[in-house]
Amino acid sequence: MDTRQLARGALFVALIAVGAFIRIPIPVIPFTLQTLFVMLAGMLLGKNMGALSCLVYMLLGLFGVPVFTSGGGFGYVLQPTFGYLVGFVIGAYVTGAVAHGGEKVTYRRLLVAAFAGLAVIYAVGVAYLYLISNLYLGKAVTVWYALLYGFLITLPGDVAKALVAGYLALKVLPVIGTQGKAARKGAA
Repeated sequence: MDTRQLARGALFVALIAVGAFIRIPIPVIPFTLQTLFVMLAGMLLGKNMGALSCLVYMLLGLFGVPVFTSGGGFGYVLQPTFGYLVGFVIGAYVTGAVAHGGEKVTYRRLLVAAFAGLAVIYAVGVAYLYLISNLYLGKAVTVWYALLYGFLITLPGDVAKALVAGYLALKVLPVIGTQGKAARKGAA
């Protein structure tokens, strides 16, 4: 890992944190720009560094730095939205793996990568929302409620963010020089 990789990773930690505060309040799960930056982290940094950036972001918030949409601290684990943060780490990894899994990075491949990453984020997030609400918070939440507020309401915006992320990554990858061997290995 070289200095450039560390700097890019740190940049994405900061972008994800900033993305938490660019939000539109909707019931249960706020609409933020975090998923845009998570997708870009996987696409631009590769699977390992993208996931590591998301993990550092999550750990900063858990250690009390107020980088989450509603603050920070270890108690955030008990929030219904914490599953999405865990999903960010896995989603960035999946996005990076799919984006750089072939010989050539194309817009189509980047879109597939973005949607694969989003599927992981939603799967972990919605499941966590349902389980923590029912098992810990004592709020009787149906599967339909979790799907509606944790997935369907935010899906159109995330599809738009995936389209933008794919376009941006296609333009930026050649400039930063990670469209090739290093990114496919997850090192870039």
